[in-house]
Formats: sequence, C-alpha cells, structure tokens
Amino acid sequence: MKKFKTVAVGGTFDEFHRGHRALLMKAFEVGEKVLVGLCSDRLVESLTKPHVTAPYNERLKELKEFLRERGFLERAEIMPLNDPFGVTLSEGCVEALVVSRETEPMANRINAERTRRGLKPLEIVVIDMVPSENHTPISTTRIRKGEIDREGKLIKKDNIKFYPPNPNPKNFIT
Repeated sequence: MKKFKTVAVGGTFDEFHRGHRALLMKAFEVGEKVLVGLCSDRLVESLTKPHVTAPYNERLKELKEFLRERGFLERAEIMPLNDPFGVTLSEGCVEALVVSRETEPMANRINAERTRRGLKPLEIVVIDMVPSENHTPISTTRIRKGEIDREGKLIKKDNIKFYPPNPNPKNFIT
C-alpha cells in the first residue's frame, strides 16, 4: 500500500545514474502516482552547471526507458520544469516531495513559499545520496569529469602512469 496518492520528484536526470534510479524507486514506493519534473533546457542553462548537459529530449528518452522497464510509466506523469517550483505551488496537486539529501534545501524553499502563500506544506521524503565505489556520492558532475561511471564505479586511467618522486635528481638519467 502506498503512503501518498500523488508525489512529485524533479531533476535534470542527466547521465541517468544509480542515484537517479534510487530517487525514482523511492518515489514509486511511496506514491501511487508520481509527477516527474524534468528540467527544461532553459532551466538547465540558468542553473550554471559545471558541465554540459544532454538536451531535454535525450534525457526524456532515458527517463521514459527506465520507467517503462520498471512498469512505472502508467503511474508517472512527466512534465517539463521551467522553474524550480514546477506544479508544487498549486493546492491539491501533490502531497509529498521525494528528494535527495542534496536537493532537500529546495524542498524546504518550496514549503516556505507554500506557507507564504497560505498553502499547507508538503511532506518531504528524503533519501541519502547513493555512494560510489570510493564512498563519495554519485553525481552527474563526477560522471562528466570521467571519475566514475553511471553505476558509481571508479574509472581507471590505464594510460596514466604515476611515478614516485626521484629522491636524488642529480642521478636522474634522461
């Protein structure tokens, strides 16, 4: 039995990774219906991310593929997010937000704005960041930098060799 009738989750969902999957799995675990806000290209540009981001249609395709594979597509409503609030400032639209620890501050901003407008705050369901192989959070930025793959495994740089410093540079032969 689901805890909420309708929950919302949002994100860029670029380089669709294990952390994204965990977030969405939690949303479908606690909500009968899940509104998935996918950041529009315009919103992404305003976020000044430290890396390029795949176009909206590419990210949408991966998101739909995941939802279809899990049998969640019928319970999902994907909508473009043109601002960080999406539909969350409408009365009766959703009961809860599902967020990662990293995006929890935005959920708190949403609730502050709802309160300012005389609306009831939404429940906030928070999941911890999913750790990579070296115990630091999986993130799109780390994937784009080539540090980890989408599963959080460290990417080995086979073509880079590390040599210890030469203790006696005078004896260094070139």
